[in-house]
Amino acid sequence: MRRLVATLLALPAYLFAQAQPVPVTSAIPGWQWTMDSITKTVDAVRAGRDLTPPRWPDGKKVAVLLSFDVDNETVTIRYGETSVGALSMGQYGARVGLGRIVALLDARRIPASFFIPSVSLALHPEMGPLIARSGRHEFAVHGWVHEMNATLPDSVERALLRRAVDDLTRMTGQRPVGYRAPSWNFSPNTLSILRDMGFRYESSLMADERPYELNQQGVPTGIVEIPVEWILDDAPLFDPRGERYSPPREVAQVWMDEFDRAYAEGTMFTLTLHPHISGHRSRIVALELLLDHIKAKAGDDAWYATHAAAAEYVRREARLGEPVPRATRRP
Repeated sequence: MRRLVATLLALPAYLFAQAQPVPVTSAIPGWQWTMDSITKTVDAVRAGRDLTPPRWPDGKKVAVLLSFDVDNETVTIRYGETSVGALSMGQYGARVGLGRIVALLDARRIPASFFIPSVSLALHPEMGPLIARSGRHEFAVHGWVHEMNATLPDSVERALLRRAVDDLTRMTGQRPVGYRAPSWNFSPNTLSILRDMGFRYESSLMADERPYELNQQGVPTGIVEIPVEWILDDAPLFDPRGERYSPPREVAQVWMDEFDRAYAEGTMFTLTLHPHISGHRSRIVALELLLDHIKAKAGDDAWYATHAAAAEYVRREARLGEPVPRATRRP
């Protein structure tokens, strides 16, 4: 465990480039802001009401949501890099890692959500039928080329997201309803764009571990947030280059502890993995150990669901209604 702690305290620059959001900063330091400016900034995108239901479907106690960000080569391409070595690391995700992960999920009949940059699927169209074969999994949006939203003007972010939606719809035969920002990099414009484009849920923010409604400038939007967290992401815990190796069994223990508390609280456990990271032979052991632990701990008391299914369930249970267009204000 000491090696895992050391990894978290000394992440290499490569990992920060891949996993850390680009900060959106002002030219004026916060201590010079007015209270009005502080409030406006904080309220731009904010957690609204908790949407956790009293019980999950069929009386189950905990929801288990597994998600996979199928980035492959786009993590390299988004920066305009042409490193053959880095691109090969990404190709591993499509060539080997994804198949290993899908085989594990399908053998256990577990549904999952696959957030895919549309360029990633265009480079590897064979991934679509592989994911769709069981009929359990969800395709969701993860940008066009894993772009960093906070570095883009509204018009470019909007155009890339529209292109991503159109491409995924064409390549998968289904229009995605959910969105996860690449690197969870949510810009000041992202929520408005998601509302304009009719998304039903979002999964990039970290204000809770339970599902909640997103508010914009203090007004409820009707969009369900399925929150994420770096603790429950393989990129920070597994150094992708192996320079500060984290043993998979120690990583699995972190996730088991997170699940145990979610189970005790009767809430939701959401995990984010990447085929080019967790799809390796030794690292998939962490996912296998976690799934074994959930089965032993919760048995039939765990509800496995896609993000879309969970979002619609909490929407119905909370009587949230439909997402609210930006021109509409709730009473």
